[in-house]
Amino acid sequence: MNTLETDVEVSADGSLKLLSPLPEWLKSGRMHVLLSVTEGASTKPKRVIPTAAPEILAKRSAAFEAIRAMGGLKDVIPNPVAWQREIREDLVLLLAVPPPLNFSSAKRPAVSLSK
Repeated sequence: MNTLETDVEVSADGSLKLLSPLPEWLKSGRMHVLLSVTEGASTKPKRVIPTAAPEILAKRSAAFEAIRAMGGLKDVIPNPVAWQREIREDLVLLLAVPPPLNFSSAKRPAVSLSK
């Protein structure tokens, strides 16, 4: 028997939605579960930061080691800063925002309403 401690969202139709990623041992399909609800449980659960399973961490570590053994990504991404700007063209970067205008010291042009 495996144990999974997580928060769930209960919808009006009675269905349950898990609010954390599924562990590898939990396969999709129909199964029997035992649900325990804590006393005084709030209607809005606290945010849970998902943690990676040890198998996933090992795979990640092996992938990074393979990249290091190949000499890194310098051939693929020679300039990481330029690459970041390129892939984020649709986002406004904070460094690109001009400072706010100071209207109190700006000289306003005279406007004449006469013909």
